[in-house]
Amino acid sequence: MSNYPGRIITKNPVTISTTQASGIWTLNQALQAIRSGVWPGIGSTVSQSFTSSGYWTAPAGVTQVDYLVVAGGGSGGGYNVGGGGGAGGFITGTALAVVPGTTYAVTVGGGGASVPGSPSAGIDGNNGSVSAFSSILSAGGGGGGHGVPTQQNGKAGGSGGGGGGGDAGAAGTGGAGNTPSASSAGGYGAPAVAYQGFNGGNGFISSAAGGGGGGAGAVGTNATTALGGNGGTGQASTITGPSVTYAGGGGGGGNTSPGVGGTGGGGTGGAGNPASQATSGTANTGGGGGGAGGFTTGLSSGTGGSGIVIIRYVAPVISSVSFTSTQSYTIPAGVTSVDYLVVAGGGGGGGTGGGGGGAGGFRAGTGFAVTSGNTSTITVGGGGTASTGSNNAGTNGGNSTFYTITSNGGGFGGSFNGDTSASYRANPGGSGGGGAAGQTVSYPGAAGNTPAVSPSQGNNGGAGFGTGPAAFGGGGGGGASVSGVDGTNTGGGGIGGIGFSSTLTGQSVMYAGGGGGGATAANTNVNGGIGGGGGGGAGGNGVGGQGTGTAGTANTGGGGGGSGFVSPTTFGAGAGGSGVVILKLNY
Repeated sequence: MSNYPGRIITKNPVTISTTQASGIWTLNQALQAIRSGVWPGIGSTVSQSFTSSGYWTAPAGVTQVDYLVVAGGGSGGGYNVGGGGGAGGFITGTALAVVPGTTYAVTVGGGGASVPGSPSAGIDGNNGSVSAFSSILSAGGGGGGHGVPTQQNGKAGGSGGGGGGGDAGAAGTGGAGNTPSASSAGGYGAPAVAYQGFNGGNGFISSAAGGGGGGAGAVGTNATTALGGNGGTGQASTITGPSVTYAGGGGGGGNTSPGVGGTGGGGTGGAGNPASQATSGTANTGGGGGGAGGFTTGLSSGTGGSGIVIIRYVAPVISSVSFTSTQSYTIPAGVTSVDYLVVAGGGGGGGTGGGGGGAGGFRAGTGFAVTSGNTSTITVGGGGTASTGSNNAGTNGGNSTFYTITSNGGGFGGSFNGDTSASYRANPGGSGGGGAAGQTVSYPGAAGNTPAVSPSQGNNGGAGFGTGPAAFGGGGGGGASVSGVDGTNTGGGGIGGIGFSSTLTGQSVMYAGGGGGGATAANTNVNGGIGGGGGGGAGGNGVGGQGTGTAGTANTGGGGGGSGFVSPTTFGAGAGGSGVVILKLNY
């Protein structure tokens, strides 16, 4: 029998969750449980990993986050016996203040590009790119220096690149790490330190070899006779739950034997005899790339591994999470189902009396079963590009997905000159694009709810009107609630179809309105559909003409507005608005 937390004497350990915690708990014990996200009525821990740049909106009730920001690793140095690339900077900490409802940019740095194994003069490796979240910025890893005959030092960075191998009494030295200077507050197994990475190792002179790139946890190893230096080890973190090591340095290239990449995604160096190709740093670890091998042209250095940004926070019970860009998401502990809204990107508007872009598909539901701890990629579709005039078409919006739920991008609006080219006509999608005006023919709007799902994800676009050289207008793009309105015989474009509202964020918001069709009549700007649809441009021979269509509103899935017919000037249409995915967590 043991006395477990909660002052309960029992044979088996006491378990706590978001729904129960029996016994009498000290304040310190309760605070530890709250921080772990398993205290009743408080909420659960959410971990979000960003493997590409995007945005994150702080949910209601979330005032602080824990974070890990790893930059892209540097690439290894080129021919010959190049130094290993330095790892991206590693910065982690806890309790970073955020403001509920505020949207924060998330930047995930790419790895430095590989350099070729020729020319024989050699090329230094490239630095990785920075990663950032809020005020936290990690520097890209330094590129490795190239080797003989013009051996170079490794470049400075989050962790420094390894120096190139040399001869004639000289070799490259390792680049400086922690450049620019930054501190890591520590947490989740990582210590609090006054740096974000270490220096690269030095190259070797005789029987040349490149030094290892620095890592987040150790310096790169100096090269020895014909043997490339090993990359510096990275740093482990448990911010996602299991222990994962990030930011290992790349191994240096060797004359006969390469240096091994540092633990944490570092790539292995190449060799000259026998010849072997350097390997790249592992994606989303910030590992440095391996340096090119010795005296074998044509073998490139390894690319640096891309970075990663991870945030962790306690989400209040019955909270919603909004995704405005593509990212991975882990279902929090205690969540058994979600209510969802999945809106795709809106289609781009058509040109010159063009049809409005169709709204992105709108799909909503309740009680969708999920499993706590499962991680999946949530995709948020971008808005379609706009037509730039009468002789080209825009593009459909991008699809948005959550688990098995896919909403399809809105169809692009038709563009003038459909009389001679079918490729400019409106396109189907989540909601269909509006038809373009024609001089002799009225072109139909495109179909919505394509591909078909039930309930319907959208509606058809309105038809363009065309009876003569002056009196025509583009049709409005379809909306989630109703179809787009047809263009008129008085030169007016059709109004975009109205979208649907959702209250998943706690307030009623309209999404997925269709774009307005372009007009030929002067001073006749056309409204987009309620729900983020962009307005259509006016016409009128340049007099009173506001010919440019307006873009759909970002993260509503609104269609872009068609541009007006304003002779002789050509105006562009509006791009579609990007989509959004919103989840309400049910415990």
